[in-house]
Amino acid sequence: MSADGRKRQAFAVRVALFFAALFVVYGMNVPFMPVWLNWRGLTPGEISVVIAAPLFLRLFVTPIIAMAADREMAHRRYLIILAWLSLVFVVSLGLSSSFGTILLFATLLMLCNSTIMPLIETIAVGGMRQSGFDYGRVRLWGSLSFVAASFAGGFAINAFGGGAGVWLIAFGCVLTVAAAHILPSQGGVDERAKPSVTLWRADAIRELVQRREFRFFLLAAGLAIGSHAAFYAFGILIWEAHGLSAAWCGSLWAIGVFAEVLLFSVSGQLLQRIGAARLIALGGAASIVRWLAMAFDPPLAVLLPLQILHGLTYGATHIGAIHYIHETVSRDKQGTAQALYATISSGLAMGCLTLIAGWIYASGGSLSYLAMAATSLVALVAGLWLVSSQQRVDVISPRVPAEADR
Repeated sequence: MSADGRKRQAFAVRVALFFAALFVVYGMNVPFMPVWLNWRGLTPGEISVVIAAPLFLRLFVTPIIAMAADREMAHRRYLIILAWLSLVFVVSLGLSSSFGTILLFATLLMLCNSTIMPLIETIAVGGMRQSGFDYGRVRLWGSLSFVAASFAGGFAINAFGGGAGVWLIAFGCVLTVAAAHILPSQGGVDERAKPSVTLWRADAIRELVQRREFRFFLLAAGLAIGSHAAFYAFGILIWEAHGLSAAWCGSLWAIGVFAEVLLFSVSGQLLQRIGAARLIALGGAASIVRWLAMAFDPPLAVLLPLQILHGLTYGATHIGAIHYIHETVSRDKQGTAQALYATISSGLAMGCLTLIAGWIYASGGSLSYLAMAATSLVALVAGLWLVSSQQRVDVISPRVPAEADR
C-alpha cells in the first residue's frame, strides 16, 4: 500500500473509532435514559420535558458552535472540549435526585453530545471529499456500536435495574473522550495554525435558508428523523408495559440498528442508483408504515420486521441527508449545513414531537405513534417535491459535479 493509501486508511480508521465510541453513548442514552428517569420517579410529563428541553435549546447552541468551528476550521478542537464536558455532566447527572438538577445536567449532557455529531460529520465528509473513502462504511461502525451498546444495556438494566442506566452512559462518555484525542483534524489541516476569527456570522445560515430547495430538504429530512420522537422517548416503556423484558427491548433496538448498518454498508451503490433525494423520500414513506403499525400494539412477531424498517426510517433518511448536503452545499458552509440539519431534525422537530408524544402517551399510550405517522406524511410530501425539483433541474441544466465546491 502506498504512503497516501496508508494515510487515507489511518484517517478512516480513526474517524470510525470515534463514531464507535460516540455511539456507545447514544446506544445507552436513547433507549435507557427514559428508563433511568422513570426509575428516579419522574412522571411521563417530566420525562418528556427532560428529553425535549435540550432539543429546543440546541436550536441556538449547535449552529453557533458549528459556525465557530467552520470559521476557525477547528472542528476537532471543539469536539474534544464537548467530549470532556459530556463526561463531567453525566457524572453530575448520576449524582442528582431532584427534578431541577436532573433537568439541568441532562440538558447540558444532551446539548454537548448532540453538538458533537455535526462536528464529526463535517470531519468525515471532509475526509470523504479529499480521501475518497465511503462515508457509509465508516459511519456504520457507529451503528454497530449502537447495536452492541443497546443489546448489552438491556441485559445490564435487567440485571442491575433502571438505576444503572446513567452509569452506562458515563462509560460511553469515557470512550468518547479517549477517541476524540486520537481523531485527525479535518483534511489534515493543522488547527493550531488557523487565525482567530469572529465567532458569530449569520451569513452562512441566511444564505442556506434562503434557498427553497434547502428549506424543503430540512422539512423532509427533519420531519422524517423527528418522527422517531415517540419511539425514542417512550418506546421501551410501552414495550415493558406489554410484558417485554429489558433484554428483549434491548434486542429489538439492536435489530433495528443492525438493519441500519446493512443499509450503510451498501449506501454507495444505493446513492448511485436512486440518489440522495429519493433516499430521503423513501425514509418518509417507510416511517408512515412503521408508526401506523406501532400505534396498535403489535405482538413481538410483528415488532421484529417493524424494527427492520429502522434501516429505512432512520438509515435511508440520514444517508440521503448527509450526501444531499455534500452534493449541494459549498465546502465552507458544510459544518453550518450539518448543524442546521441536526438542529431541525434532532432539535426542533424532535423536541416538539417529544412534547406531543408525552401528552398523548400520558392517556393514550402507543396512540402517540399516530402523530408520528402524520408527521411522516408531511416528510414524504416534502421529499417527493425535492425529488421532483432535482429532476427538473437535471432536465433544464444537468448538474456540474464541482458546483458544490465553488
